[in-house]
This record gives sequence, C-alpha cells and structure tokens, in this order.
Amino acid sequence: MIYSLKVGSIINAQIKAHRRDILQDIVTWDEHSLFVHGERVMIYSGEVHPFRLPSPGLWLDVFQKIKAMGFSGVSFYTYWGLLEGNPGHVITDGIFSLDEFFNAAREAGIYLIARPGPYINAETAAGGIPGWVLKIKGVIRSTDQDYLNATQNYASTIGKIIAKAQITNGGPVIMVQPENEYASWPGVTDFPSEMNKEYMQFVEQQLLDAGIVVPFVVNDNLNLGSFAPGTGVGETDIYGIDAYPMRYDCGNPYIWPTYRFPKTWELSHQNNSPTTPFTIGEFQGGGGDGWGGVGEDRCAILTNNDAIKVQYKNAYSFGVKVFNVYMIYGGTNWGNLGYHGGYTSYDYGASITEDRQIWREKYHEMKLEANFLKASPAYLTAIAGHGENGTYGVPADIAVTPLFGSGNGTQTNFYVVRHADFTSTSRTSYKLNVKTSHGNITIPQLGGLLAMNGRDSKIHVTDFDVGGINMIYSSAEIFTWTKGIGSRRVLILYGGEGELNEAAFPAFVGNPETIEGSGILYRRIGETWVLQWQVTSTRRIVQIGALKVYLLWRNEAYNYWSLELPAPAPIWNYTSPSKSSVIVNGGYLIRTANIQNKQLHLTGDINSTTTLEIISTPTEITTLLFNNEPLHTTKSRTGNLLATISFHPTEITLPDFSTLPWYYIDSLPELSPTYNDTLWTPANHTSTNNPLNLTTPTSLYASDYGYHTGSLIYRGHFTSPPHLPPTNTTTTLNITLIGGAGFAHSIYLNHTLLTSWPGSGSNQSQTSVITLPSLAPSTPYTFTILIDHMGQDEEAPGTDAIKYPRGILTYSFSSSSSSGNTTTSPSTPIPITWVLTGNLGGEQYHDLARGPRNEGALFAERQGWHIPGSPPFIPSPSPPQSSSSSHTTNSTTTPSTSWTLRNPLTSGIPTPGVGFFKTQFELHVPDGWDVPMGFVFNASATATATANKTTSEKRTMKRGGGSNYRVQLFVNGFQFGKYVNNLGPQTNFPVPQGILNYNGLNTVALTIWALDLSGARLSGGFELRPNATIKSGYQFPSDVVAAPQWTERLRAY
Repeated sequence: MIYSLKVGSIINAQIKAHRRDILQDIVTWDEHSLFVHGERVMIYSGEVHPFRLPSPGLWLDVFQKIKAMGFSGVSFYTYWGLLEGNPGHVITDGIFSLDEFFNAAREAGIYLIARPGPYINAETAAGGIPGWVLKIKGVIRSTDQDYLNATQNYASTIGKIIAKAQITNGGPVIMVQPENEYASWPGVTDFPSEMNKEYMQFVEQQLLDAGIVVPFVVNDNLNLGSFAPGTGVGETDIYGIDAYPMRYDCGNPYIWPTYRFPKTWELSHQNNSPTTPFTIGEFQGGGGDGWGGVGEDRCAILTNNDAIKVQYKNAYSFGVKVFNVYMIYGGTNWGNLGYHGGYTSYDYGASITEDRQIWREKYHEMKLEANFLKASPAYLTAIAGHGENGTYGVPADIAVTPLFGSGNGTQTNFYVVRHADFTSTSRTSYKLNVKTSHGNITIPQLGGLLAMNGRDSKIHVTDFDVGGINMIYSSAEIFTWTKGIGSRRVLILYGGEGELNEAAFPAFVGNPETIEGSGILYRRIGETWVLQWQVTSTRRIVQIGALKVYLLWRNEAYNYWSLELPAPAPIWNYTSPSKSSVIVNGGYLIRTANIQNKQLHLTGDINSTTTLEIISTPTEITTLLFNNEPLHTTKSRTGNLLATISFHPTEITLPDFSTLPWYYIDSLPELSPTYNDTLWTPANHTSTNNPLNLTTPTSLYASDYGYHTGSLIYRGHFTSPPHLPPTNTTTTLNITLIGGAGFAHSIYLNHTLLTSWPGSGSNQSQTSVITLPSLAPSTPYTFTILIDHMGQDEEAPGTDAIKYPRGILTYSFSSSSSSGNTTTSPSTPIPITWVLTGNLGGEQYHDLARGPRNEGALFAERQGWHIPGSPPFIPSPSPPQSSSSSHTTNSTTTPSTSWTLRNPLTSGIPTPGVGFFKTQFELHVPDGWDVPMGFVFNASATATATANKTTSEKRTMKRGGGSNYRVQLFVNGFQFGKYVNNLGPQTNFPVPQGILNYNGLNTVALTIWALDLSGARLSGGFELRPNATIKSGYQFPSDVVAAPQWTERLRAY
C-alpha cells in the first residue's frame, strides 16, 4: 500500500527517533577497522547487482570468483524501479527475489553491504526510481510529502527482506547504506540544509522501522563529511567516500587524467570522521561507455592492471579499511533497465567480464593485492603518514607514503612507493631508507638498485609477521603466507621481471638454502640473513629453517590461489584471521578447498590441460580430489603434491540462423489505412507536474500517461485544410522529439515515411522541419511517430533531472497558401488530436516475471509474441488461446498459418518499418561445462582482419556499410539486446545460462526497425557464438528461470 502521511508527522518521527546507539554487538568498529564477531576484518569488497544477472543460479558462480580473489565482501544495490513498476505492488519473487542471492553469499563466505536507495544512480534508468514516481509534483529525494509517501511501500518491503538477512539473523548482511551520493543540493552552499538532514533521517528511519540494526554507512562523492558520525540529524554510523580517479575517457585509455588523483585523503579523513575506519564505498573498477562509443574492452584498458597497481595502492596508502570496487562484475542492462547514456552491455570493463570470465589481467592483479591485505593483520591498525616526493632516500621523481605500525601494537611498517608523476612510463632506480627492529637500513644492502618500471607501484614492508617469523624487510611484494603442517610456514613473494629484490630474515630462523632454481645471493649481516635476486620467469624456492619462501615473477603469481578452509560457526566460510588456508598453483580458477580425512577436496575450473601443485596445507593430505574426482598424484623435488588434469573441449551443436526457418509478421501495422487506434491512450492532459512547462495544447510527455520504457508510438490525427486552385498550399510540421542519447525516430504520414533520425550518441533530442507532400483538401490524415526510448537520465540531488520528458517536446503544424505572384498568406495552425502507446498496460504491465521495463510499444511486443509459446509457435496440442503458465519446455511446436516464412539475414524487410522475426532451436550442453555464449550481429564484418584499419574504418566496417537500422533481441521472452547498426559499438550480446536454455528449446525473436527507404536485413550475419569453453566444477542451472509462457492478452491492440 502507499501510505499517506503528513510531512510534519513524518519528519517529527525521524527527529525523535534520532539514534546513534549500537543496536547489535556482532559488527562493531573503532577508528581503525571493522570487527566482525570480535575479530578485526579488512572489508575488501566488489560491487555486484543481482538485477543485472537475472539468472539466480549463477550468483554463486560470481561470488566464488570474487572470493577466490581474496575479497571478503560484495556491495549490491536493489532497484526500486524494477520491483515496484506498478505503484503499490512490490514484486520480490522469481528473478527479483533476493533469497538465492543471500544464500549464495552465505555459501561462498561473502559479507554483504546492502544499498537499497531508494535512489541508486548505478547507470540505471532514472537512477532506479520507478517511472510512476516521476509524475509526482514533489522534488525527488526531498521531504516533499508526495515523494516520501511514494517510497514507503518499497522501503518497508525491501527493508524487511534485508533485515532478515542481517548477520544478527545468521545472514551475510553486515552494513546498509541509506540513499546514495546524497552530497549536494541546488542553491545550498552549506550542505546539508535542515531539509536535507531531515530527508536523510527519514530514509534511515524507514530502514530502522523495517528492522535494520547493522551499521549505516554513507557514500559521500564530494568528500566533505556530510552525514558523518557526530553531524546531528541524518548522521550515519560509518562515513565513506566515493572516488573515480581514472574518469571515463575510454576512447583514450592510455592517457591518464591527473586532476582527480588523491594525495591527502588521510588528512581529509581525520577531518571528516576520525572515529571511524577510513571507508571508500565506491572506488573505480572500470568505466562506462555510451552509444557510438569505443566498447567496454577499451574501458577495461583505461582501468587495467597498471591502473589497479597505481591507483589502488595509493588508496591503501591512506589506510583504507573498508574498500569497495565499483564494479567487480557488471552484467547486462537487459530489458531496458539502463539509463540513456549506456547500451545493453554493462560489462563496465570490470575484472569479471559480462559473461563471467576472468581472463582480464586486472582480475589477477586485484587478487594479489587483496590477498596481501588479508594476510597483513598489521595493516588493519597501521596509521597513514603523509606522502612526499624524494623522502626515505629516494630520488625526487619517486613518491613514498608510509603507514606506521610502531606504537600501535605492531612493528610492521608499510611503504607505498610510486612515481611522483603517477602517469610516468619511465624506469627509475632508487634506494629506500627504512627503520626496522634491527636498526636503520638502506635497501638494497647487497648492492644494486630497486626499480620502478613505468606505471607501477610497490608496497615494501618492514618487520612483517609471517606466522611468528619476523621478516625484517622485503622489497619484493607479498602475495600471501600461510601456516603449514606443524611449525612450517610458506611465504610467497613476487616482482616484475628483471627487477632486483631483496629480503632479510633473522639469522636464528635458519640458514637459507636454495631448493629450486638458482641465482640467489645470500649474505649474513650481523644477526640477519639477506637474500637478493633478480626476478625472472623461472621460479626460485628458498628454505630457511621451517620457512619456505617462493620467489615468483608477477605473472606466475597470477596462477596461485589462496583458499580459506571452512571453520565452525559462526565464521563458516566467511573471512577470518583465525582461519587456516590452502595454497594451490594452477588452474583457470580454484573455487573452494576442504580437507576431510587427509583428503584435499578442491573445486574449480580449467580451460586447458593443467598441472595442479599443492603449495601448502595446514595438515597432512594423502589424496587429492578435483571436482569430486580422485587425481593421480606425484611429488615434486621440493615435496609438493602434483597432479595433471587433461582437458578435451566438448563439442556443441549451434544453430545456423541463415538456414533455420524464421517466421515473420509486420510489427508496425499502424501504417495500414485500416488500423484502429481507439484503444490507445488519448493525449488529453492539459497540465503536467513535470518541471518542464508545456508548450503544446496537451501534454505529449509519455510519462504523464504511464509509459516509461522501451519505445513509444504516437498517432496524430488531423484533417487537411480546404483549398481551391489556383491556390498553392504548403503544410509544415516542425516537431521536436526526445528519447535520450542514441535515440532514433521515424515519422510517417499515413503509410509514407516522411523522415527518420538514425540517432547520435551526443543528441538526446532532435528537431525536424518537414514540408508535407501535397494533401487532398478536407481529408483526414494520420501521423505515426515511432520513438526509441533509451531510458531516463540520472541526477544530482534536487535537480529532478530524471523527470526530463521522453516523447514529443513541442511541435507546430500549420499551412500557408499563395496564389500566383501574390504574397504568401499567414500560417494557419492545423489542430492535431494525439493518441499514444508504450508497453501494453503501461505501469499496469502484463509480464510480472520479466519486469516492468522489458517491453516497448511495438505491435509484436504488445501482443507478447516475444514470449515462448506464442504465435506462430503454439505448444502442441494446445490451441492458440491456451492460458498455460508453465515454463518453457522441450515440447514439440507447430507453426500457425497466419505468419509468413522470411529470413532476417537474407531477406529482412525491403521497405522502412518494423519487422518481427521469430525462430526456435535446441541446445544441448553437457553437464560440467561452462560455455558462456553471445548472440553476435554483423559477425562476418567483425571477424574481418582489422589490423591495418583506422578506428573510423573499423567502426564503419562494424556498422555493415552504414545502413540505419535497429534490432531488439529477445531470448525466451527476455529482451537481451538493443543493437544499433549505425552507432554501435556493441555487436556481441551475452545471454546467461538460465535465460538461454542450455538443455532444450529456445525461442529467439528479433524486431528489425528499418529507418532507410531501402529497408534492412542482417547482411553482416547473426550467430550464436561460444565466448569460451571451460571445464567447471560449478553446478550450473539445469533449467531456465521461472517465467511463464505466453497467454493471449485481452484488449491487446
């Protein structure tokens, strides 16, 4: 229900409920870090949005890949606009249920930070606000009564769902973030004002009322201390900031921006929130791309492994103890859920690709860094010093930022070193002066120089505890260490190829001995043993008493996995400094480890023949199992267990869309002279709540009539003016249409195309001035206007930018006449009566399982023919009007006779308009295989060699010679692609298992919108392409997600 409270009573309730008392004792904190169950824990998390992967059976797969990186948490948004598309009806079942998300987090051992908004930004349409809320008079994200009332149902429902999943109830949720980047307001110079504070308190009270007891965290994107503890009304428990220092110029990914590089965050944190751990709620993990852009892979280059090394270690240098990467897995803007500035892919250039692969080098760089911090409990209480250039003995073009442990319960110091010009690609040699428990030391001691190679950063340590053994210093970086059997310890160090490194250990630990490799220099200096080596691609192992030290090349370290073993309740699979771990070398991915009865059980994935090497276990093992299969093992010369796993790619039969039977029907029948639009919505509102004032007789803003997504169609009826020869009459339509960045439109007079706008990545609106062809006098005519709705914008608080209309902004329509040589007469306005449609039902949308944004205005969409079981394929023996709600099955289907056979690749549509094409095929992917697949448009063009082509030439080639057309891709009823041939850049559209049926029948439908007079066809090809073939121990979903088959839609027009 929607509550109707008075503003005064709402706000008064918040003020009297003002609270900062800790409501539970499981998650606590001090100025250094969080405690969970009494233990200090580094919260190293990544952003994952469950709504961008609508296949719940894959959530655990993503969580396990994140956990394998050494992360301890995941942050997630919930999307109000998907859950309450119909006001008063919050949908929380099917793909919108969070139950499996929470269960997957529990199983993987991932703590969760919940971010329910109500505004979330996140490159979502309207920042996650439902379309119906955009119609209210009040300002979004303010204390205006109609906005506060609108949030109540969602906040109460989602708040209770999150509350049940809190750690206090045995769930994974440890923090909750109210609102999102609420850090400014138009005209407010001293933010927050009292209104802003009251609004923030209101949002917090909604969550408290729903049962939230874990800490509240804020994400201030301006780093001004807003809503930090102690600031009064609206304050949170833990203050955090957001930062995107690499910005978003994916077109120039090797040119690093300098204006957002932080250098004094330790000072701003002490000023803003000295009593809470330094928290970064969002730190840039990728970047977004837009229509006509360069592609998400270029965003991955902008934020590649070099950027991770430099930017992330710089963040660590300020002592960050809660660190969330946005995004770690991006996913897909399926079903029109994204904002207008992005396309279907939300890959984001993240460490885990849109189709869940982990081949990007940044994944493994993050794994090295996260594991280091997890293995460094001293970091959790280290105090950040101030970074300066040319200190600690380094030259002026090197910067050093220290973190000190002395006097804070530990001796360990951390020195974060980089180029002073962090964008530098130079090689710079240096020495480092450090203070240790064995006195002041200059590293290296045995001659030579350390090196900073280009865009790199290193963390050198002193007096680092390796399970009771003090490593006096190391210039090489630490991946991890672990306790082995008895007193044994294993330490893994790494560096860049060709770099000189040095480490020192107390002499009493033992005499160093090389047990694998060569080229290590040893020297005893006083009571220490100093080791020096030059990093090569060949591994070296040194034994020092009970300590085994692995000296690796960075890229070899990428193949190592540190896996926590399960622990008793309440820790279970969650990160804890008290847990034992296993280190494994090899495999595309090692997901989990467990030891039972001297058997080491590993689960994981391989993509080639692989040798697994067990580097360390806490107890003796005699048997090794991989994905429940016992392996034949041998022992290496250094005593490690070895096993080889063979890889033989599976064979999968894929459909050939050029030969499959496709069924076609016209999806723009509105152009027919007999089409009847009496069931359409009359555009008869003479006023609007929209901040943009009307310039037309009635509102033509689609949102005013409940249409918020997909596409829009307007029909304008008019009667031509009377005129008699020899009068010459000119009739002109001047019209401005808006659909968001990249939008297109086509304008027809009756069945004749007047003009099309193919779209531009930089234009949200477009004005056409059209002189109509000669009209018969006093004759009825109809304009039909098709507009692509690309999604609403995002906004800064208080701007109401998300309300900016879609549809027809303004128009004028008039005629003027002249006779012979006489002067043209004044223009005479011609009235137009408008009707419009979007998705069938608008806010009262039909397909609850696939959500409120999945469908648009096209005829076939309104009929629901993109859904399995619809014409022309009717599950046998059911008649066409069957109301079966069963899920997609493998039943035999029979085409009806009302459709025609036509192939979109070879025939397409010969004239402008919209064609709807539909086919079916089966897949049979064997169990135990992860084969992420994508539907590829223009496949023949994108497969062409492009090495010698310019960027412009490549883009033109991908666009199939510049033909202006757009395609929507529906897979088993879900819209999983919007392909824009003339803009791009996306051509490969991944569809996850569970949406795509890997073991049975699939229904694929395409809408092809031809904007040119010559029509359109998929001349560059269309295919289903495996993006990888991986042998996996993961249990993938065996069926498609719960979504009903088609039933006939009454009153569908």
